[in-house]
Amino acid sequence: MKRALCLCAVLLDSRKIVPMASNLQNLVNNFKDWKFKSPPSYASLPIDSNPDYTTPTAVKNAVFSLVPTQPISGNIRLVCASEDALKDILDLNPDVAESQEFIDFITGKILPEGGLCVSHRYGGYQFGFWADQLGDGRAHVLGEYINSKGESWQLQLKGSGETPYSRFGDGRAVLRSSIREMVASEACYFLGVPTTRAAALVVSDEKSVWRDKNYSGMTKQERAAVVLRLAPCWYRIGSLEILTMRKEHELLKKLCDFIIKEHFPEIDYESEDKYVTWFKRVAHKNLDMVATWQGFGFTHGVLNTDNISLLGLTIDYGPYGFIDHYYQFYVPNTSDDGGRYAFNKQPTILIWNLEKMYKAMAPILTDAQKQQIEEFLPTLNDYVERKVLETYLRKLGLHQCQDGDEKFVHAFLELMQQKMADFTATFKQLGELNPQEFIDKNSTENKWSLNKLADSGETWKNWVQKYEQRLASEGVTEEERRARMSTVNPAYVPRNWMLQEAIADAENDDFKKVKFLLEVLRRPFEVNEEAEKQGFSSPPPTWSYGLKLSCSS
Repeated sequence: MKRALCLCAVLLDSRKIVPMASNLQNLVNNFKDWKFKSPPSYASLPIDSNPDYTTPTAVKNAVFSLVPTQPISGNIRLVCASEDALKDILDLNPDVAESQEFIDFITGKILPEGGLCVSHRYGGYQFGFWADQLGDGRAHVLGEYINSKGESWQLQLKGSGETPYSRFGDGRAVLRSSIREMVASEACYFLGVPTTRAAALVVSDEKSVWRDKNYSGMTKQERAAVVLRLAPCWYRIGSLEILTMRKEHELLKKLCDFIIKEHFPEIDYESEDKYVTWFKRVAHKNLDMVATWQGFGFTHGVLNTDNISLLGLTIDYGPYGFIDHYYQFYVPNTSDDGGRYAFNKQPTILIWNLEKMYKAMAPILTDAQKQQIEEFLPTLNDYVERKVLETYLRKLGLHQCQDGDEKFVHAFLELMQQKMADFTATFKQLGELNPQEFIDKNSTENKWSLNKLADSGETWKNWVQKYEQRLASEGVTEEERRARMSTVNPAYVPRNWMLQEAIADAENDDFKKVKFLLEVLRRPFEVNEEAEKQGFSSPPPTWSYGLKLSCSS
């Protein structure tokens, strides 16, 4: 181990890391033996080494800045860790998370051998307006790890101190937002949503971070926390935009070439149309991702271009929310007064962002390549609409797209909205009864959300009749329908009220609810007896309706 300040020497280390075996017996049991790949692939990109790393700086001609972490102070405690991320991604025995060496690592006190601590430079459009340089204002990429499966993962701390991109921020994250990110990252992964991961979370006992949670002018001190996040890489649309806006076109080309070569091996790197192919791949990956969001009622909250991954992953969990009673205009973010990033607008916003990606790439494209992309862009709306439709059909136990399905699904969602039926519970309960029972009040009596639809009289009966006809036209048996629906309709999602209760306890050093949430959400499609007792699939408490989050974290 070495201190986080001792960073530059790793560039000289060309030591090869031998992948570790994936079985449990060969997991790393002592964190002192765990090492990064050296050098990381991103070391080949320009890295700014301005020693005044805590002063906001207009960085030029660089993709990263060399920045050491600034460890949080006080008595540090491990809030929780993801057993799956530790084992399956980092080849670590989960017991390692309790060790002082691992906690010091998450705190930012030490950097394992082979690490190269940097913060990423990017820009972005925020709420539709160009915000210029943004970057990792409180995050540090520590290094790359090649696991026993041959996968490359970049480890990043969030809340680990100031950088040239802090914009006069303090470089810290607080416990409440860190818990939300930790839980959501892992929950989305197990739901099947493309996402970054979170491996562990630590918190200080000192209230040293000033925050105005509700932008009410009432600032207060909160406890600093740090999350260890994992992703193959952290490049965003904004990573390209800042280079175009600053007219750093040579570096723009270098970065695009690098990302294609390192992270899209299926693309022919020598092809004249590699940029077009890459753009199409990024577009479809992101639209596939947003289609999964729609299927779980997930609303990101801040879909700025700096929050759109070039790998099509869900990143930067800020004021997100999972819909309780269905409302297509649901907005979880108090800062989004105009509803720009409302649930129903997410697909079109992703397309808007992808158009900005094309504009960012334009300086390195030929006229022929531009024409190909411009002919491709108008296809994206139909593409994502079909992907979202397919998502809803699967939730209803159907696989084939047929004429009239758009109206069929829309009618169901419209009825859910009118009756304020719960998004997650309704789909789950549909898979627990026969369609003939949907209109029987005695059968739906114990299905609290589906029962709301059963109160809709003829409108509901007509929809159920069409549903039965639709199942018959596809030849779906009742056994097949239930089996299909059980795999795509979760019993549990991380609802705001669950997180709020876990956060309240964690503020008092009781982390049991956070850990329990992580455990339940590892198997979101399975009924958990204790989760049922705690009301995880019951109607949300009345105090939780209308609960929104701010960007203050």
